[in-house]
Amino acid sequence: MNKLVVSLSPHAHGSDSVERNMRGVIIALMPALLISFYYFGLGSVVVCLTSVAACMFFEWAISKYVLKRQPSLTDGSAMLTGLLLGMNLPSNLPVWIILVGALIAIGVGKMSFGGLGANIFNPALVGRCFLLVSFPAPMTLWPVQGQLTTYTDAVTGATPLGLMKWAVKSGNPDVLNGLPSSIDMLLGNINNGMGAGTIGEVSALALLLGLIYLLWKKVITWHIPISIILTVFVLSGLMHLYKPYFANPVQVILSGGLMLGAIFMATDYVTSPMTYKGQLIYGVCIGLLTIVIRNFGSYPEGMSFAILIVNAFTPLINHYVKPKRFGEVPAKKKGE
Repeated sequence: MNKLVVSLSPHAHGSDSVERNMRGVIIALMPALLISFYYFGLGSVVVCLTSVAACMFFEWAISKYVLKRQPSLTDGSAMLTGLLLGMNLPSNLPVWIILVGALIAIGVGKMSFGGLGANIFNPALVGRCFLLVSFPAPMTLWPVQGQLTTYTDAVTGATPLGLMKWAVKSGNPDVLNGLPSSIDMLLGNINNGMGAGTIGEVSALALLLGLIYLLWKKVITWHIPISIILTVFVLSGLMHLYKPYFANPVQVILSGGLMLGAIFMATDYVTSPMTYKGQLIYGVCIGLLTIVIRNFGSYPEGMSFAILIVNAFTPLINHYVKPKRFGEVPAKKKGE
């Protein structure tokens, strides 16, 4: 005899699933990943494959032998974490450091909180920031495009963000003359002896194509990425008008990991607010912190730290900016 399970209304069915959304983000990352393979060659392939394989292995091992539950690698979350971690690393990073980052990302950033849906910080950024603090020298050696002789033996150079940082510290706007053109930064053509940064940040255009795909498939909404980018654009524009040694806003938003973070990291479902209003507040805060850290902090890049800091405030944002309850009648104002 079949039993019917009756639950309270409303009853709704949607096509969304964890697997579908993870697959959508992975597909959206493909343009940036392929561009990185073209510019960085073997190093990019080794770093990304190692990161993905390590994250999947550590999730399987921790689920099976530590948490004593059935591993769920088929949902795609471990693969996505590995891919995002790999794209936030230099293309010449030694394999053993990648393994450490993957262990921290999965073991500390994700599984220690209970696994998918329970973590409060973006796992890939937890791994990346741990490596940046623990191994600052190899994590800040940026290979020059086309100058790879072997996987770990590469000519390195300062990144556009490094030049921007030096211009601010020295107060000399002439330093900015060494920056690539905005078109080159959009396409990822960072040459003339400069380091191109992490694997995933090389081409802003490739990342924007990923954003268009995610919006088209309704995997994410525009609120977080656009609020971050607009906040950075407006603040950096005002600073550039105030003092010319601050880079112009177009170069600021096209440089570093801003696009990668705004589109693929800050929009993580688990660690971002639920409501559109909350997402706008969240995005503005990330943009503000990014500008502060980039210009006045110790590191040239501030995107990763900004996202993790605001991740911690997501529960607070959700508490004060709540979604409207289904069927809720707005309270009448006094005198009505």
